Amino acid sequence: MSMPPPSEALARDFVHFAVRCGVLRFGEFKTKAGRLSPYFFNAGLFNDGEKLGRLGEFYSRRLLDSGLAFDMLFGPAYKGITLASAVAVELARLGRNVPFAYNRKEAKDHGEGGVLVGAPVAGRVLIVDDVISAGTSVRESVRLLQAAGARPCGVLIALDRQERATEGDKDMDWSAVQYVTTNLQLPVASIATLNDLLQYLKSTEDPALQVFAQPVQRYRDRYGV
Repeated sequence: MSMPPPSEALARDFVHFAVRCGVLRFGEFKTKAGRLSPYFFNAGLFNDGEKLGRLGEFYSRRLLDSGLAFDMLFGPAYKGITLASAVAVELARLGRNVPFAYNRKEAKDHGEGGVLVGAPVAGRVLIVDDVISAGTSVRESVRLLQAAGARPCGVLIALDRQERATEGDKDMDWSAVQYVTTNLQLPVASIATLNDLLQYLKSTEDPALQVFAQPVQRYRDRYGV
């Protein structure tokens, strides 16, 4: 069920790209779990055509390298919609034309109705998202896909934070990605991991970034899996 890790070159290039785009930022940020994180990843800032096209390339390269077998893509609302679309366009450019679908947050009661939009959901469906924070979005996607008679076959994300998930105030022993892999029995492929981010910070020649290597390492030591 575990996926081969991303190639070092792909992960390094992606981290550099995310930093250059301002999607990956450093400082002090409060997470949903109440932790003070020295970095923040916001995929919503891949917000123009050039950045989105490049992002689709990274996702597609990781997907094809992973060897995951799939018939179509599914993007969970909201960020996943754009991501699945970008990946579908890039895969078609590479000669692999696959259908994609996404969901609405609320069911539509006119027109075609329902919560699923796009191609008919069928076969092996790959879920495309930015990160997995608690597994909630993945569980909802799995429920929707199974109800439609399809088979979720895996999850493709940009960044694996590699940190323990939380259940209320009590830390769990596994990350959100590990939860999805173990409990939902779905392989998860990420373009890069927190370890890759650390390697980038330790090897960069940019002094403005080098100073964040230690804070990120301390965060990894405290919350990592």
